[in-house]
Amino acid sequence: MAMTAKSNKSSTSLTVPNLFLFFTLLSLFSLFIFLFFPTATTLHSSPSPHASTTINVYVADLPRSLNYDLLHRYWTSFSDSRLSTDEDHRHPPSLHPVAKYLPYPDNPLIKQYSAEYWIMGDLMTPPQHRVTSFANRVLDPRLADVVFVPFFATLSAEMQLGANKGAFRKKTGNEDYKRQREVMDAVRSTEAWNRSGGRDHVFVLTDPVAMWHVKDEIAPAILLVVDFGGWYRLDSRGSNSFESGVVPHTQVSVIKDVIVPYTHLLPRLDLSQNKERHQLLYFKGAKHRHRGGMIREKLWDLMIDEPGVIMEEGFPNATGRDQSIKGMRTSEFCLHPAGDTPTSCRLFDAIQSLCIPVIVSDNIELPFEGMVDYSEFSVFVATSDALKPNWLVNHLKSFSKEQKATFRQNMARVQPIFVYDNGHPGGIGPVPLDGAVNHIWKKVHQKLPMIKETIIRERRKPPGVSVPRRCHCT
Repeated sequence: MAMTAKSNKSSTSLTVPNLFLFFTLLSLFSLFIFLFFPTATTLHSSPSPHASTTINVYVADLPRSLNYDLLHRYWTSFSDSRLSTDEDHRHPPSLHPVAKYLPYPDNPLIKQYSAEYWIMGDLMTPPQHRVTSFANRVLDPRLADVVFVPFFATLSAEMQLGANKGAFRKKTGNEDYKRQREVMDAVRSTEAWNRSGGRDHVFVLTDPVAMWHVKDEIAPAILLVVDFGGWYRLDSRGSNSFESGVVPHTQVSVIKDVIVPYTHLLPRLDLSQNKERHQLLYFKGAKHRHRGGMIREKLWDLMIDEPGVIMEEGFPNATGRDQSIKGMRTSEFCLHPAGDTPTSCRLFDAIQSLCIPVIVSDNIELPFEGMVDYSEFSVFVATSDALKPNWLVNHLKSFSKEQKATFRQNMARVQPIFVYDNGHPGGIGPVPLDGAVNHIWKKVHQKLPMIKETIIRERRKPPGVSVPRRCHCT
């Protein structure tokens, strides 16, 4: 008995520490799995409608005449008077009578603004094919973070400009104005608009003149624009500010609005296909511009005779496209001066061509800043420096071969971010995970806390109290 008791005591003294050590190691192992493989249990799960990694989007109820039927009208009955040769209608797509989704125009004057088409295509894609999209479409506006307004505003404006430019700024005889009015009458009559004052509604206005006649009405909304150039001029005219350099932004602001890329018109050049570049600097575009674009004419006169600098008049349309491809792919740097507005599709053609952008545009706003650091692949030059004789050429020559190679490597990494095309007919299909559409939705998502705060603040105002829109300083 004594020996048995002694044996049991010895067994117990060995077992308890071993069990304690076993469970300690098991806990540490579980913690390691949790910390370092957090997605293991979520990779195959469907995102919750309220997951923080998506934005819930409701599509406002508008007739097809304001989007896809308008596109059908473009292909069947529109001719652009601004073009000497209308390639779209010389070689139109096959127009099947029951085709639901036609391609966006290839006309470069319109194609550069095609964001509306690709964003709409993402939302129209069946749910089972939208697994790569950051936007989660909901069918109840009360569950939505934002309300998307499905109006092809740019296509509408450009069709009016191409048919009868003289009527564009008038309301009488202006088909585009009729469509703008139809959109606003429809959305402003909804409970969703009245609940937020339109502040959570998303409009795609890539063309600077899109929805021109109703800009005051849509000013509270989230505007997807290529830059703030034209909008700032509207604010400047109505400004009573006496402080130099300060404009009260009652129309647009980086706090609520999103800068989106132009659609590039030139094909992508892969880094592995890049060849030696023999020219220093390339520019192709219109020499004469208005307002802030007058810098372009001065630069042209200053640099036209500089060795290694090519300045060409024109646009990358059907006749100038090959010339633009060659110029951008054989030059180290591509000049991006301000035009009628601070930016243009030329910047995004340069990125796709791996031609280091030289940005001479003091008031430029760029897409996806905070996600993309443009200084890693672009050269920013103050207008005052660029206009000094020989300054710009000498500055560009000062970059070493290694620095230019690094710029180009960094550029190659961000090329996909500025691509809209998902490669599917009619734009209906999964969007690229790292493409422009998803980055736009992520940017809108970043604005939500401030937008929601503004909506709540507006609701608590007593009836009859009106507070003017304030300057959003950035």
